[in-house]
Amino acid sequence: MENKQDGQLSNRITVLRAEKKMTQKDLAKKAGVSRQTILSIEKNKYTPSLTLAFEIANVFGVGIDEVFQYHIPEGGES
Repeated sequence: MENKQDGQLSNRITVLRAEKKMTQKDLAKKAGVSRQTILSIEKNKYTPSLTLAFEIANVFGVGIDEVFQYHIPEGGES
């Protein structure tokens, strides 16, 4: 049996985009990626690199922890 912590990464990109009246295409252009990449990150189907995560946070003018959250389910400690 594997002794692994399966945490989950979530994000607030959709909310932050709405606050800034920004489309996925706008964010993608500013972050230097495709709209499909932004869509996949928003839907938690793709985990961005640390560099891209910081770039997205910079576009919104907030800290990375205001965009992305990492949660470890209770009982997930080794």
